[in-house]
Amino acid sequence: MSDTGLTCTDLVVAYPDGDDTLTVLDTVSLRIDPGEVVAVTGPSGSGKSTLLAVAGLLRRPDSGEVTIAGTSTTGLKASALARLRSEHIGLVFQSANLFSSLTALEQVELVAHIGGRLDSAARARARDLLGTLGLGGRLDNRPAQLSGGERQRVALARALMMEPSVLLADEPTAALDEARGIQIMELLSAQATERNIATMIVTHASDQLAAPSRRLHLSGGRLDELSPTGG
Repeated sequence: MSDTGLTCTDLVVAYPDGDDTLTVLDTVSLRIDPGEVVAVTGPSGSGKSTLLAVAGLLRRPDSGEVTIAGTSTTGLKASALARLRSEHIGLVFQSANLFSSLTALEQVELVAHIGGRLDSAARARARDLLGTLGLGGRLDNRPAQLSGGERQRVALARALMMEPSVLLADEPTAALDEARGIQIMELLSAQATERNIATMIVTHASDQLAAPSRRLHLSGGRLDELSPTGG
């Protein structure tokens, strides 16, 4: 795993808005070091998910630079971006997005299979990850047999499967009740710290995340750091 984390420099993203242009990211810069857990908050429509999509190489910025694991992504072809994303970025979304026909274990193994790395070591890693996340007894259960919190744990295990340098989570607790939301946030934070992963969590529920390294607020296209108390 690289020790360089995630760096975004002067990101600009704008959308047509009638006769005007809406700039949702206005020269936004951000660095997240290995092991850091950064919470990004902001009103609906402020561009939080756009920031995460750009950082996760799911869309290109209009201008600016994203550096992942020491590699600048500026000018990279789509195939190179996809490879960098699969090797270095773990993604967790609001919905677990699991395949209904696959067991919990198969969901996680699928990541290694797609990457051409499904061997006995990968199978053992998938089992260990699910066990670490409290699902050791649910390996053979399909999504319909799992609770919402358990499905998100499978999604987290899947995101960690390829030992990413960067972990990005977009409203990972939005579909969960408060108690399960707190559990998922605690797991995300603990795994990021333990595995030394640069982590960004976009959330409306930053109070569920007990002690992120930093809290940032995105509004009006600008990203500002909040005080430790959130003020």
